[in-house]
Amino acid sequence: MPDKLAIFLNKKVDEYNQPFFITADPISIPHLFSKKQDIEIAGFFASIFSWGNRTTIINKSRELMQLMGNAPYDFCIHHTDKDLKKLMTFKHRTFNTTDLLYFIEFFKFHYTKYNSLEDAFSNWLNKKDVNIEAALNGFSNYFFSLPEVPKRTFKHIASPIKKSSCKRLCMFLRWMVRNDNKGVDFGIWKKINPSQLIIPLDLHVIRVAKRFNLINRSQSDWLAAIELTEAMKQFDFNDPVKYDFALFSLGALEKF
Repeated sequence: MPDKLAIFLNKKVDEYNQPFFITADPISIPHLFSKKQDIEIAGFFASIFSWGNRTTIINKSRELMQLMGNAPYDFCIHHTDKDLKKLMTFKHRTFNTTDLLYFIEFFKFHYTKYNSLEDAFSNWLNKKDVNIEAALNGFSNYFFSLPEVPKRTFKHIASPIKKSSCKRLCMFLRWMVRNDNKGVDFGIWKKINPSQLIIPLDLHVIRVAKRFNLINRSQSDWLAAIELTEAMKQFDFNDPVKYDFALFSLGALEKF
């Protein structure tokens, strides 16, 4: 059975890990850009906005990029108070202007010290770490290290220490880290190993994974995300998160 399942899931990975996948997925937002920092910031916002309808997620992400003059890095670094006023009407579900202004403040703070957003995660990661748990916990602490963090903004950045599956951050890291030259994921970060990534525990992924008995845990939490990723490592130890393409697409697109 595991051999048959591996063959089936590998086939689905090959089927969906293709450029056509980009158009209807939030990863289309960072694909609008070529500059590394623009890709990072656009990808971060698109991933943080990723709950609910994918079309809405993409449209709201595009709206934000347009409000930033389609140059998110330059906007975050060089914005004026007048520029920020353009953002005052922006809202996506529970993410509002207060949250947005703090995110921009963080990006300006971080990019004055580092050339890449990768360091915000990799600084807390040891090469010997089995997965990105320390990186995610470290990132959360770092992200909220600026003075006067709005209390409401804490809900938008998950962390394993809070038992969250960290779906959106895991998805963002998949985009930035995986590099298979298929044209979907970017692979522009090199300090995190693809084998350390954790599968984003989307509702569609959970349903399909449980159907294949790849998850036994009842809660959709960090331990469930680890359980699924460890199961996928039996099929590909070095790149378990590639199976996100198969599990998500089976659930969301094929209604498996």
